[in-house]
Amino acid sequence: MKKLLKVFVVAMVALSLAACSSTGDKEGGKTYEIGLAIYAYNDNFMTQYRNEIKDYFAELGEKDGNTYNIDMQDGKGDQAHQTEQIDNMIIQQKDLIIANLVDPTGAENIINKAKAEDIPVVLINREPKSIDDMTIWPGKTTYVGADATQSGTYQGEMIKELENGGDVNGDGVVSYFTLYGEPGNVDADQRTEYSIKALTDAGIKVEMLTEKRQADWDTEKARSATADILASMGDKVEVIFANNDGMAIGAIAAIEDSGRVPNKDIYVVGVDAVPEAMAVLKDGKLTGTVLNDHFNQARTTAEVAIKLLAGEEVAPYYWHDYIKVVSEESAELVRREYRTETIEEITKRYEER
Repeated sequence: MKKLLKVFVVAMVALSLAACSSTGDKEGGKTYEIGLAIYAYNDNFMTQYRNEIKDYFAELGEKDGNTYNIDMQDGKGDQAHQTEQIDNMIIQQKDLIIANLVDPTGAENIINKAKAEDIPVVLINREPKSIDDMTIWPGKTTYVGADATQSGTYQGEMIKELENGGDVNGDGVVSYFTLYGEPGNVDADQRTEYSIKALTDAGIKVEMLTEKRQADWDTEKARSATADILASMGDKVEVIFANNDGMAIGAIAAIEDSGRVPNKDIYVVGVDAVPEAMAVLKDGKLTGTVLNDHFNQARTTAEVAIKLLAGEEVAPYYWHDYIKVVSEESAELVRREYRTETIEEITKRYEER
């Protein structure tokens, strides 16, 4: 009898182990390996974004019983380095790759490599330069982001809506310069163009004091560039458009270094609504920013990724709106609806704008 009982116990243990090994980490669930390539860890906005993605995958795993293992890699702002990372993810046969590309012009290469190995791709934050890239693997490749033309427009509108319309010296012309992210970046180009378009479309006269100054999204580079411009033409500068909050914060520091008062002598607007920007906004030093909604973009990214992992086809584009921020309340993070767009729809829209 004891011998039979021992055999029964051993058999039950073996069955239990077999069940565990076949269902992954959670009973009844599956385990998925996901590669997450981030262009640079030292970017404040992408730090918020990547942390939200990781946390939300964990939350969704608790709900659906699956395990989502996230292999997150720092591209360090170097496309060659990031390409090697993504190549390794493909060699490792990840179930899915989420890519925040250093150079958006590299999307075609990444998509073709992933397609060859049947690995779906979710591109985030940095829109591919060409719509054609999103036609390479329909249904299995998507972009989740926000339309950067909207962020630029909102920057211009915040200046337009000031009591003096950004014309500090009252000469009827808004004199400005732009702190530019980086060449080839769709967001940087569109924010630069549409911030000014919002003013000129409203009938406001503008004067570009100097060509856009590339500061690579970096606070210290923006501080240095702004200091140089203020040293040569400080009395003329009325508005500084920064392609992101990091550069806006650098501009504010330079304005204060020069003995001027930010948001009084010179207006500064940024994009992202990162915590550091919200702090200077609260202090009255930042004129305004635009919420690049990392919270909703990250959550939509995870939800779309799970659709792909389940074998579903997805839309080529998922969009979240930017939000104009002139107070803490306007930057509240709540779940918001996204909108999808087909290749035909986005092609038509881009041709018309």
